[in-house]
Amino acid sequence: MPNEAERGMVLRAGPLEIDVPRSLGYFGGIAAAVAVGVLEPPLGAFIAAVPFIKMLTTPDSPNPLRFLGLLAEGAAQPVGSSGQGTIRLPGEPDDD
Repeated sequence: MPNEAERGMVLRAGPLEIDVPRSLGYFGGIAAAVAVGVLEPPLGAFIAAVPFIKMLTTPDSPNPLRFLGLLAEGAAQPVGSSGQGTIRLPGEPDDD
């Protein structure tokens, strides 16, 4: 949940909360790395998917989806899966 100072920088889009500055930095950084050739597009797409993968691991997700999410989250550990989420479901704990 965003703190008082960040509240105006978080948008709600349906069931999602989007931290705009962090999302722009995260996805923009990935796009820039792919554009200049630092990352190959498939790896960039996988790294960009990490916040969405993390959403599958919420306790109220169905077990098969949660299992797949946890499996993918384990694979994503080397690319920053434990980093703060830029897109999250309401009520999902902030990693701060």
